[in-house]
Amino acid sequence: MGVIDQLNMDSLFGEVQRMDKRQFLYQVLSFGMIVSSALMIWKGLMVVTGSESPIVVVLSGSMEPAFHRGDLLFLTNYRDEPVRVGEIVVFKVEGRDIPIVHRVIKLHEKNNGTLKFLTKGDNNSVDDRGLYAPGQLWLTKNDIVGRAQGVLPYVGMITIYMNEYPNFKDAIIMSMLSKVQFRISLKFAYLRRYLFDKACL
Repeated sequence: MGVIDQLNMDSLFGEVQRMDKRQFLYQVLSFGMIVSSALMIWKGLMVVTGSESPIVVVLSGSMEPAFHRGDLLFLTNYRDEPVRVGEIVVFKVEGRDIPIVHRVIKLHEKNNGTLKFLTKGDNNSVDDRGLYAPGQLWLTKNDIVGRAQGVLPYVGMITIYMNEYPNFKDAIIMSMLSKVQFRISLKFAYLRRYLFDKACL
């Protein structure tokens, strides 16, 4: 192999290494754009709906037959809207990380004008006082995360499966990563073929 052939091969490998770095940087930037776009959409939904969590998944059967486990709920939480009996609300209580989806069954207005309310799951035999924080008998508007405005049946089951079955979650993540890796390796193969053809000319 001559000196010129060696220089051509060195420049070819140098070009591949530079392209590998560029390709890697391109993939990182693409991933960053996807994540930032998703965050912007989520924040936009929060602003439009007035809710800190505009989309939630029903995790239990306590609201059947109105909502089933795995239903995806769309929420709004406009502060000027009054709470009504019969309305389905999503609320958080102190000491619990997961919000609860239940129906308002009773309102209680105090003399000073503050409104409190009591909730219950449609499929439950008793009200939610046992779910509230110790010593709490009523909810206030500050406890509300949102009010159910729409539903997509069973769409949220995948998130339930991912939380309840870690192997399922791992399988989904691995399949997504292998798909990304396959696409990257395919692009590299095309790049190497292009550079090889270019070097042969």
